[in-house]
Amino acid sequence: MKKTIALICEYTIFPERIGGMDYFFVAYDAALKEKGYQPNWFFKDVTTFDFYKELIINSANNRDLESYFLNECLVKNLKFDIVITHFLQPVSPFFKVIKNQMNPYIINVDHNPRPLEGFPIKKRLKNKVKGLLYGKYVDKLIGVSAYTKKHILNDFGAYLNHKTAVIYNGIDTSVYIKRTNNTSYNSNSLSFGEGWGEENKIKFIVVSHLRESKGIQDLLKALYLLEGTILNSIMVDIFGDGPYKNELMQLQKDYGLENIVNFKGNSPKLNELFYQYHYLLQPTYMECFSLSILESLACNVPVITTTVGGNPEIIIDGVNGYLFKPKDIKALAQIIQKIVTNEMAISNEVYSNIEKNFTLKLMVQNHLKLVTCI
Repeated sequence: MKKTIALICEYTIFPERIGGMDYFFVAYDAALKEKGYQPNWFFKDVTTFDFYKELIINSANNRDLESYFLNECLVKNLKFDIVITHFLQPVSPFFKVIKNQMNPYIINVDHNPRPLEGFPIKKRLKNKVKGLLYGKYVDKLIGVSAYTKKHILNDFGAYLNHKTAVIYNGIDTSVYIKRTNNTSYNSNSLSFGEGWGEENKIKFIVVSHLRESKGIQDLLKALYLLEGTILNSIMVDIFGDGPYKNELMQLQKDYGLENIVNFKGNSPKLNELFYQYHYLLQPTYMECFSLSILESLACNVPVITTTVGGNPEIIIDGVNGYLFKPKDIKALAQIIQKIVTNEMAISNEVYSNIEKNFTLKLMVQNHLKLVTCI
C-alpha cells in the first residue's frame, strides 16, 4: 500500500511569481510519486495555473492553514503516514494534535528568519516551554542553513540536536541565463564620468518581498547619500510586491529617485532577467538562506548583501559579492560608490559553486532521503 504524505506549506501560489520554492515543490512532488508515495499539498492560498497541474492541491483560501488542515482531515476522514511542513513554526501544539490524531512521522522544514535583535525575552521563554512540551512530537527538524539549525536549538532547546539537520536550498541552474562578458560591466571599458548613457549605466537588481524587514528603505537612503554624478551612473530595478510598497514608493519620491529606481512588480521570468544586471542588492535584516542569492549567482551576477542569517554561508566578501552589516547605510552607499568609480569590482565567475553544491536536484535528493529512510 502506498504511503500518503501531507505537505503543509504556509505559502501562496500565484502565476506572477514562480521562484525557487515553486520549482522545488513541483520537482519534489514528481520524485515522491516516482518512489510510490501519494503526496497531498496544503497551501495558504492558491491561484491555479499549469505549472502546478500535476500536484494534488488544497487551498486554505487565506484562512489559518493549520486549522484548515485539521478541519479537512476531520471532515474528510483523512489520514497520513507522513506530514511535512514548510514555513510553519518549528515546534508548536499543532504537531501534538496531528501526532495524536493520526500518528504520522512529522518533518518540519524551518525557513523562518529570526529578528535582527533577537526575540523579546517573553517569546524566548515561551519558545523554551514549547520545546519542552512539543518538541517530542516532531520527528525531524530541518534547517535550511547552519544559521537556522543553530537558532532552532537556541530557541527550543539543545536537547533537540539529535533530530535536527541542515538541508540547503537549491535551484534548477539549467533555467537561468548566465551573464557573459558581453552583458557584464567592464570596469576598464569606461572612465568614470565620461559617456554615461543609459546603455553604460551600472544596473542593480533587487528581488524581494516588499516588507520592512527586507531593508529596501536603507537602499533608498544609501542612494540619497550619493553625489549626483555617482547617482546618475546607476539604475536600480526592484522586482517584487508586498505591504511596504507604498512606503518605499513615497521614499523614492521624497529622495528624488524616480529616474534611478524602478518598481517592476512580480515577474515569473526572473531566471531570464538576472543576467542583464551587474549586481543583486539585498539589504535585508532577516534571512535564513536566500534563494534570490542562489539565483543571482547562478546567473553569474555577484551579490551585495548583509551579514545576517545564512548569507555569509554563501557570500564570500570580495569573491562572489560584498557583505555589510544590516542597517549600515553609509557602508552600503560606499560599496555602490566604489563600484561606480571602479575602485571595487567582482570580475571572476561566481556560478560554479551553485552548480556544484546548491542545485535543485541535490535539494530534492536530500529531502527524499528523509522519507525513504522511514
